[in-house]
Amino acid sequence: MKSLDLLPSSEACAANVNPISSSDENHDHLIVRDGVAYAGTHLIIDLWGASHLDDIPRMEKAFLDCVRECGATLLHIHMHHFTPNGGVSGVAVLAESHISVHTWPERDYAAFDVFMCGDAKPELAVGILQKAFSPSRIEVGENLRGRMDDVDVV
Repeated sequence: MKSLDLLPSSEACAANVNPISSSDENHDHLIVRDGVAYAGTHLIIDLWGASHLDDIPRMEKAFLDCVRECGATLLHIHMHHFTPNGGVSGVAVLAESHISVHTWPERDYAAFDVFMCGDAKPELAVGILQKAFSPSRIEVGENLRGRMDDVDVV
């Protein structure tokens, strides 16, 4: 596994982001869309007709590429290879949240979650996953998590 800038978990979301407002003493590293603050953007990415879904080194590289490209900070990565079907489950714990995967190589299907707060750009993970696993079909859903109606945005 390649080394990236790592932070202690107590500094979660503080690495690449700016606080929402100067009056925010907790420095919550929220995202703002259309004047509303949210905890973060959660992408649900489904790949069908995908290849190499049992290849742990490829999966780790894809995760590392996503972390770099999205502007996130890796804290820890773990992959588990199942037998006999070869499926992979994995997670990258980020200062900005996480990336996770569960694969069904016997069905050429993979389910990815990419959840990030602050200035990280989770949408950039889609192209990386598409390139790494060459799906015939990809579907992306977006959920803005943790609407914060009581936060003053600047």
